[in-house]
Amino acid sequence: MRTPEHRPRAWFRQRGYLFLADDANAERFERRYERQRALGARVERLDVDAIRTRVPDLFLDDVRFGVFGPDDGYANPREVLAGFRHAAAAAGATYITGEVSRLEVTGGRIRGVTLDGGVTLDARAVVNAAGPFAAKLAALADLDLPVTPVRQHLFRCALPHRWPYRFPVVIDPGGVHWRHDDPVAPGDPDRIIVACTRLDEPAGENFACDADRWTTDFRPPLVARLPAFEAAELVEGWAGLYEMTPDHNPLLGEHPELAGFHLANGFSGHGLMMAPATGAALAELLMTGASARLEIGAFDPGRFARGEEFRDDAMI
Repeated sequence: MRTPEHRPRAWFRQRGYLFLADDANAERFERRYERQRALGARVERLDVDAIRTRVPDLFLDDVRFGVFGPDDGYANPREVLAGFRHAAAAAGATYITGEVSRLEVTGGRIRGVTLDGGVTLDARAVVNAAGPFAAKLAALADLDLPVTPVRQHLFRCALPHRWPYRFPVVIDPGGVHWRHDDPVAPGDPDRIIVACTRLDEPAGENFACDADRWTTDFRPPLVARLPAFEAAELVEGWAGLYEMTPDHNPLLGEHPELAGFHLANGFSGHGLMMAPATGAALAELLMTGASARLEIGAFDPGRFARGEEFRDDAMI
């Protein structure tokens, strides 16, 4: 995505995702592992000794095995977004800043959008990529979109010393997961970022960070899994919004009730991972009427109205 005007610093770290399986979820992870292998994914089943070799400090007495994706990784999402934006602009895209105040609809078809400043943009197709605010946008056309904003917490901790190895993304059976947050400049501390989804989190646009969750929900299972984290110091916490659908999978494609209105919503925390494939699929859909390279039928926006759900048993 580098252009003459911009060089993104994506900070990509390909350290793998390591899911730990215990008695409660071992059968589910066995099925997932076999399914992924059958579909051609590069994934490894690690016994406890192999896990201990990769992450020596883990407490593993309750762990049966691990499922490890060596090609998986993480990046700085702001820099990735900036890279895509600059590359698109270099290819001829024009960015306009404004809030959509009205969707222009005539005869059951989208005709464009009007911005809060009164400017109307005519278009044969409009893509709703409004993240957790997708339902608000769709409501401008009296559409009920099953996408709900739900708060998600993250905490950053400073490690007591520079760790002798780099962690993969480690996902504990109880749900807490963490990854390294590497030093950016010389002298910066070695840190980790910790997440833990609260399944009963109330829906709503809530950006307040509940600091008490660090001591009640995050720190106890983190230290139990890796006792050396006892000395880690909390640096900061923050909250953002997931865009949740009833089955935690996205809505991709044209809305069944409004021609020309396309959806790319409801990624339930996995938007950055799925963004390039989503862009490629929607580009084909807009240009040719079908997504040829990727099969997106399972994410059909009309599935909930038909009483159908697509659950893949892999969301965290």
